[in-house]
Parts: sequence; structure tokens; C-alpha cells
Amino acid sequence: MSVTFVIGGSRSGKSTFAELKANEYGEKVLYIATAVITDQAMADRVKKHKEQRPKSWKTLELYSDFHTLTNFNEFNESDVVLIDCMTTLIGNFMFDSKLDFDNCSVDEVNNLEKRIINNVISLIDICNDNNKKLIIVSNETGLGVVPSYYMGNYFRDISGRTNNRIGQESDYMYFIFSGIPIKLKHKGEMVKWPQDF
Repeated sequence: MSVTFVIGGSRSGKSTFAELKANEYGEKVLYIATAVITDQAMADRVKKHKEQRPKSWKTLELYSDFHTLTNFNEFNESDVVLIDCMTTLIGNFMFDSKLDFDNCSVDEVNNLEKRIINNVISLIDICNDNNKKLIIVSNETGLGVVPSYYMGNYFRDISGRTNNRIGQESDYMYFIFSGIPIKLKHKGEMVKWPQDF
């Protein structure tokens, strides 16, 4: 039905903005949490996110196999699907791959990236096919220092290309900068590249 993409830096306020949008879009919200609790810091982040969300929202902890969403009542009964966030999803895929990023081939990394993007596109497709308003949250990872190790470089590049694809597929897009939303794309409107770029 529509895809809204919310992107910004770490702790920029993007999750809060996405949750406000979800409330605006409908009452029956499904929150898809991509985080896997691996340490105390992540547990604290998850706890804070849970406390921030309305109690009436349904939650699924999922970061792959989105084609199976129609098997879940939480999905079928929702009007709005909010997934937070893409960069955590990408990190999970990279961890699950068991690749040695210092020594693996570029083809292996490219295949991993294709799997990630295919999963994200399947999420967009299943939401569109089932008349759900989808909100996708992601970190902008390309504005910082270039990582000095292979895994960090691959993570940044895969995140950038995945975000790029989501941006193309989205109807609405917002960049959150220090808690301030900046509208980048509105259905039917998009900044075009100059002819001589």
C-alpha cells in the first residue's frame, strides 16, 4: 500500500519519528524487531525501545524469511508494519553467514548482499500484496570514518546499497538529523539528478 523509509544516524531520533508515523497511519501496528540480544548494552536498548512503544502494538522478533509473514496472526491483523532496523538485520545476516570477512572471496560477500536485499524486497512485496503500510527504519552508515577492517567496510557498503534500494522502492522518505525530520521524498515527488551530473 505504501512504503515509508526513515533513515538517520545513531540516536538521531529515527525510531521515535517512525513510531509517531505508525500511530498516524493506523491503530493496528505490528512492530518487527530485528535485534538479537547479545550483551547487556543491547538488552538495555531493547528494553528502552519496548517501554517507548504503545502496549497495544503487536511484536514479532524476525529478521529474515519475511515471505512467511502471512503465517502470523500479528501480521494478518495489522494495518501498519514497522521494522526497526535494517542495519541490525544486516549485521545479523553477516554474523549468521559465518564468513571470515578477512579472507573470504568478493563473490561470497556479493551473494550475501543479494540474500539480504532479496529478503528486504520480499518484506516490501508481502506488505504491498496484503495492503499494509510499511515503515522501514535504517541507519545512515556512509557519513562516518571509513572502517579500517574488512568486515566494517563490507557492512558499510552492504548497508549503503540496501538503503539505496529501499529509497528507490519507498513512497515517502525522511532523514532524521538531531531529532529533526527532513522530508526527502513524497509519493509522486522526487529530487531528480541534474542532466549534466
